Amino acid sequence: MLIEDQHPHNKHIMAALLGKPNAGKSTLINYLLGFDLSIVSSKPQTTRNHFHCNLTVDRTEIVLVDTPGIHQSSQELNIRMNGQAEWASDGVDLNLLLVDLTKDVLSEVQNFMKNFDKELSETWILFTKSDRVENLENKNFDGFFEKIQKLIPAASKYFVISPKTGDNVHLLTAALCDAAEPGPHLYPDGAVSNKNMRFFASEYIREQAFKTLKEELPYELAVVIDQYQDPNAEERDTKISASILVNRPSQRAIVVGAKGTVIKEIGTNARKKIEAMVGGKVHLNLHVKVSPKWFKNNFVLDEIGLPRTPKSHRVWRKKS
Repeated sequence: MLIEDQHPHNKHIMAALLGKPNAGKSTLINYLLGFDLSIVSSKPQTTRNHFHCNLTVDRTEIVLVDTPGIHQSSQELNIRMNGQAEWASDGVDLNLLLVDLTKDVLSEVQNFMKNFDKELSETWILFTKSDRVENLENKNFDGFFEKIQKLIPAASKYFVISPKTGDNVHLLTAALCDAAEPGPHLYPDGAVSNKNMRFFASEYIREQAFKTLKEELPYELAVVIDQYQDPNAEERDTKISASILVNRPSQRAIVVGAKGTVIKEIGTNARKKIEAMVGGKVHLNLHVKVSPKWFKNNFVLDEIGLPRTPKSHRVWRKKS
């Protein structure tokens, strides 16, 4: 039943974007939204939390749930990331499984299902990165899809797209609009996500750390927002203080850089992206802290939005 202050022709659909790391989930979301909401880098498992990304086409609200890439790992951090993707598929109307065309398609699906600890409901297959495949017209996608259906009986459609160039993405958007059911919009005020700016500030800082450091720093890096102050009557600017967590003192030296040059570059680039998001000036203060084995610490993992899962190990918690 539509609530009174919404248009009677409103429609809604929620879809979880699933797949292995670097399949193009965040790139597809950013293309559809028209700006970079979800962070992207060349490092695998860049996305760690699931969250809503909302776009509206005419009277149809499409809520896409971005998720971490499903992968095999015995590390507590990675187990919780997989759990984020599994939880994201609960309660959605549709699953969109992205399959990288630059790799062996069937192996990609098999490996995904091996590490995805639940049965998929209604699923569409998105063959991605079509712009990087030669002789695309000679590929037997019908044959690929028939074999995938044996692995995923709930798979009902497939699309061949490029999240980077937008090739055929309009076909996917049209199909989502057609599949949407009449109902109220979850975000009638135009919000683009269920996460607040505190969350995105930490994401943008981490993204810029990955881009600046490239291969110099291992994956063992997290960002915690220590203080986030919105503008008020006295202060017109947003003030943010954040900590970049690393595992070892040697890593701290890498992130700080000679005379602070690296941390300054990270902060400058992150601040620009946050300012574009909030639409105003931002004062960003960054610190680098050594937090040994933070990726096993309940306190830290909870703080960055990764709660325990049924598969979680017994992990130690920081003493108060």
